Amino acid sequence: MFKPLEIFVGLRYTRAKRRNHFISFISFISIAGIALGVTALITVLSVMNGFEKELRERILGVASHMVVSGAGQGLDEWQRLLPHLERYPQIIGKAPYIRAEGMLTAGAGVSGAMIRGISPELEPQVSTLDREMEIGELADLSAGQFNIILGQELARRLGVRLGEKVTLVTPQASVTPVGIMPRLKRFTVVGIFEAGMYEYDSALALIHLDDAAKLFLKPGQVTGVRIKLTDMFDAPYLTQLMVQDLPRGYVITDWTRQHVNFFRAVKTEKIVMFVILTLIVAVAAFNIVSTLVMVVTDKRADIAILRTLGASPGRIMRIFIVQGVVIGAFGTLLGVIGGVSLASNVEVIVPAIERILGMKFLSPDVYYISELPSEMRAADIIKISVLAFVLCLIATLYPAWRASRTQPAEALRYE
Repeated sequence: MFKPLEIFVGLRYTRAKRRNHFISFISFISIAGIALGVTALITVLSVMNGFEKELRERILGVASHMVVSGAGQGLDEWQRLLPHLERYPQIIGKAPYIRAEGMLTAGAGVSGAMIRGISPELEPQVSTLDREMEIGELADLSAGQFNIILGQELARRLGVRLGEKVTLVTPQASVTPVGIMPRLKRFTVVGIFEAGMYEYDSALALIHLDDAAKLFLKPGQVTGVRIKLTDMFDAPYLTQLMVQDLPRGYVITDWTRQHVNFFRAVKTEKIVMFVILTLIVAVAAFNIVSTLVMVVTDKRADIAILRTLGASPGRIMRIFIVQGVVIGAFGTLLGVIGGVSLASNVEVIVPAIERILGMKFLSPDVYYISELPSEMRAADIIKISVLAFVLCLIATLYPAWRASRTQPAEALRYE
């Protein structure tokens, strides 16, 4: 009795049994459609967030958050850079590296490779390669021993195993009595890693930093210093800060620039999926239009009586807005509960479905990420909930306006 008239009548209409059961069925379909759309939207965005996070971690497990290199061919006396980097508390790891390209051969196997000279002691500070070793470990790279660690796909392509020899052909040439000859060096395979990214597993080879300096004629010189941060998303801000603070002669890049096209493609895909699934929610929300239009037709006599008792058109309009909002809010709430529940358990539900169907959705033979990761974000859930609710609110406006235009005399003429 203490509720405003609009809320009291609107809630009563929502709870009341329909003379026309088809209206109740359409109301149920509207609620179910909104709930399913919101559930699908939350689940799909959570899975895509999980894929993005997994790919980002795998890429940055081998790459680095930031790289400081020289403006010329390389970076001389890289140790002089370390005191400057110590000023930034966000930096938790630093490691020098030499990057070059070459061709690896073993028997009949030949493959181009990206050669990275690393310091086995410092490399674990900036990458996860030490945890991704399938055979051997980074410490097996000893200066002067000319050992090499290969990616799994690269080793498979060359047909080599632990302890076997590969020959590295470098782009630099040596002048000999018989003419100009490419520089060749035999390496012993002491380890194989699997990063989970084909780009690295099929092309990356690791050797000791000192061996790389000798082989590629870079004595006392490195390509740059790789940096790891406490929070990878600080990289763009820290890059701008370091550009201003470091002396001239240094070039600074971060992971957002090195892999900009890849992460931009992932972001674009997320936006497209969001738009497509939002259209599903919109279709379900606009079922409310048909529901309320039929309710208005069903309640014409009630509306006329309320008008004759002094209810204004605005009040009549708000009565049906309340009814539509209740339907939309209830559907959105059910969708949020369903979406959160499904996204939280997708890593359990999908394997169970795979066992029942006897098939693998993401075969490990084809996909490096063979499980469906999920990462829910509160901002996404709030955004989806608000969007669904606003769509439901918009869908109520036309039927409510139609109700407010009902003329009492016309509605009661045949009652």
